[in-house]
Amino acid sequence: MATTARAPGAVLDRAQAVRWRESWAQVMEGFVPHLASLEDTLCRVAEAVRGRSPDRVLDLGGGPGLLAERMVRRWTDATIALMDIDPVLLALARGALLGEVRALEGDLSTPGWVDRAGGGYDLVTVVMTLHYLPPAQVRAFYDDARRCLAPGGLLIVADLMPDEGLPSLMGALNPAPDEAVAELAWAQWWSGIADLQVLRPLLAQRAAIFENRPPAEFTAPGSWHAAAAREAGFGEAGILWRCGRHAALAAVA
Repeated sequence: MATTARAPGAVLDRAQAVRWRESWAQVMEGFVPHLASLEDTLCRVAEAVRGRSPDRVLDLGGGPGLLAERMVRRWTDATIALMDIDPVLLALARGALLGEVRALEGDLSTPGWVDRAGGGYDLVTVVMTLHYLPPAQVRAFYDDARRCLAPGGLLIVADLMPDEGLPSLMGALNPAPDEAVAELAWAQWWSGIADLQVLRPLLAQRAAIFENRPPAEFTAPGSWHAAAAREAGFGEAGILWRCGRHAALAAVA
């Protein structure tokens, strides 16, 4: 008998959830070149900052939970949560992870997400999410994220940051991915998801959430993000990874 897991508004077959998450990973690799390198660097830096693995981790904009799952496998004693606004992606996370990761609904454009997530995290990550928000909300996010972290905790933001304003640890730049191919893969993935009868109520919820929320496509340079982090009260802030226009910023609370 197939294993199933209940998510709000849907009952998912676990094998089906796993399969769709795997195809999501392929789509994301089209948008973010060398994504595996980013994730490995992120984890190694988090371990180096504390001298050991983190105890509490929060992955914001965590989607179907791929990064959160990888962190669970790497840090077996850690408590890991993810947060996303998308009910479909959250359903896939809950259906595949079966309680290994706490999956929370939250909107990063408002400060209420901090109350839902709680505080005291050693590591907060947000990958390919902040470009959806306009500049004022991104600035507010840095303040919210600092309140979410334990003293000395680490925030890692990976997104489109098209410059070399801060030192890169990755060396020479790599070419940007084929955006047209990536966009087509994205559209095909969502078209396939729409055929899943069990997810149609959540797809309707998703449509209502994003109906009046077009992405801001905010792509400030890394130096802008570092300055915003420092203004929010972070101490050290700098680029830890870069690949073409994509970069990851680390900031210590």
